Amino acid sequence: MDGKLMLIEPAEEYLDEVASYKREFLDAGDSMDGAGPLRRSETPAEWLELVRRFKDPETVPEKWVVSTQFICVRESDHRIVGMIQVRHTLNDFLRRVAGHIGYSVRPSERGRGYAKWMLKNVLPFCRSIGLDRVMVSCGTENEASRRTILANGGTFDGTALDERENMTVERYWIDLK
Repeated sequence: MDGKLMLIEPAEEYLDEVASYKREFLDAGDSMDGAGPLRRSETPAEWLELVRRFKDPETVPEKWVVSTQFICVRESDHRIVGMIQVRHTLNDFLRRVAGHIGYSVRPSERGRGYAKWMLKNVLPFCRSIGLDRVMVSCGTENEASRRTILANGGTFDGTALDERENMTVERYWIDLK
């Protein structure tokens, strides 16, 4: 891993970095897992407002669940190297396919252990909101994500078809007790 990392909730001071993060994913034609509504947001400021709405039970959009968004920032250059989102509860789709936690690492920063670090360091937050265990999933083809989940204590639970993405995912549970 390159340098010390911080896992923090996003704020206005990181909006340029959020734009850069999104641009890199779009240029790579890659998904932005764990970035909440970033792909469909017109601007980073709109994304930040939506992230804040998703955190509040009073303003979370219908059919969605309360979630907390984190950005993973490298201290040395304040670059966002990844994002991770914790969903406080599971609806039917999350229970079947996506789980409590989604994450991604910026394409140019992959292979450095950032996802493993983010997942490990978000688990205490999950405990703090009352979760005893969390479900995390990954595409069957995503060996790096599978290794990340297993390194953090994931136990295989089965597979499911994600109809939205037309792909099969593997589900894992991480015990937080």
